[in-house]
Amino acid sequence: MAVTDDEPRTDKPQRQKLITGPGILLVWLYGVMVVGAVSRSAVQISTDFGKAPLAYTLSAIAGVVYGFITYSLVRGGERARKAALVCCAAELAGVLAVGAWTLAEPSAFPDATVWSDFGMGYLFIPVLLPVTAVFWLRKSRARTGTAGAGGPADA
Repeated sequence: MAVTDDEPRTDKPQRQKLITGPGILLVWLYGVMVVGAVSRSAVQISTDFGKAPLAYTLSAIAGVVYGFITYSLVRGGERARKAALVCCAAELAGVLAVGAWTLAEPSAFPDATVWSDFGMGYLFIPVLLPVTAVFWLRKSRARTGTAGAGGPADA
C-alpha cells in the first residue's frame, strides 16, 4: 500500500524528548540565562564597549552558548542531546577558565562577565548548570536504552 501525502509517515523515528521531568527546569534555567547574558552584553556592548571589550564579548558568547543549549534541549533527539553535551562541556570549560582568570588577574576584567568568579554574580548558576545538564543528558540517554556500544544511537 502506497503512502499518500495526507497520511502520516511512520518511517521517521520519533525524537527522544529531553525536556521531561527535571529537563523542564533545565530549559527554564537556560532560558533565563540566555535572557540575562544576551541582554546584559547587548547593553554593555552598545553603551560602553571600550571599557571592557573582553568581558562584554565573553558575556555575549555565553549568551549564544546558553541559547544553543536551550534550543538543543527543546529540539530533542539523539543529535541534539550530543550537541547539548558538547556545548555544556564547552560552557563548563569556559566558566572554569574565565573564573580562574578573573581570580588570578582581576585587572584583565575591568567589568564582570557572566562567568566571572565562577558565576558569582549569577548565584554560581553558570558553574552549576552545565554540571547538572551533563548529568541529566547522560541520565536521559541511559533511561531510554540508547546507551551502550554498538547501538544505533552510537553511530
